Amino acid sequence: MDFDTLDRVLLDSVDDRRLDTGEKHELRAIGAELDRERVRYLRNRAFSITRELMGRQPDDAPELLRWLEQVVRTLDVAAATPALESSACFTPGDSCLRKLRELCGNARQRIDICVYTISDDRLRDAILEAHRRGVQVRVISDNDKFHDTGNDVGWLREQGVPVRLDDTAHHMHHKFAMFDGRVLANGSFNWTRSASAYNQENLTVTDDAHLVRCFSGQFEALWSRYGG
Repeated sequence: MDFDTLDRVLLDSVDDRRLDTGEKHELRAIGAELDRERVRYLRNRAFSITRELMGRQPDDAPELLRWLEQVVRTLDVAAATPALESSACFTPGDSCLRKLRELCGNARQRIDICVYTISDDRLRDAILEAHRRGVQVRVISDNDKFHDTGNDVGWLREQGVPVRLDDTAHHMHHKFAMFDGRVLANGSFNWTRSASAYNQENLTVTDDAHLVRCFSGQFEALWSRYGG
């Protein structure tokens, strides 16, 4: 989210000199997804807006100060979201599977999945459960693997999960996912039963803001490329 958009969020909310419930939820959700630089920008910009408006409309000072206090408190709540301790999982074994199911279960806003294939029904069910409780789920996958026996991507699409497929002669071979715009899971791990049971695979999980932005940008580029 760029600085102009963040600025507009604050300016829209200060218009009536109060932060209503909907605006609080929006600001908290935005703050939870932003890196420290952008949260700091929002806080500093709120102070600047308050000073500017109080200089022009001093009679509004009490309402503006209450608005500023609400903005700062809301951002502090968002910033209090505990940092994730980066971790690595390996197979054979179920550690990668358990971590992905945990991340799906903990997601509250959105899950973006970009994987070569999905054929482990334990992961399929975790994705569907998130979708059914209102999490915005998107899946990008490979068109050739889509037609494999046991592939679950088509089934997820039938359940209402938005799916887009690689439409080229080459493979969409990524295996990564983002959770709530702040956690990245990435590695060689294929979302299949054989990957857990037999393969030598890896999965790294991190909330490094730079990496999350990089992978989010790649996801959005592929989502647009395979749209239509």
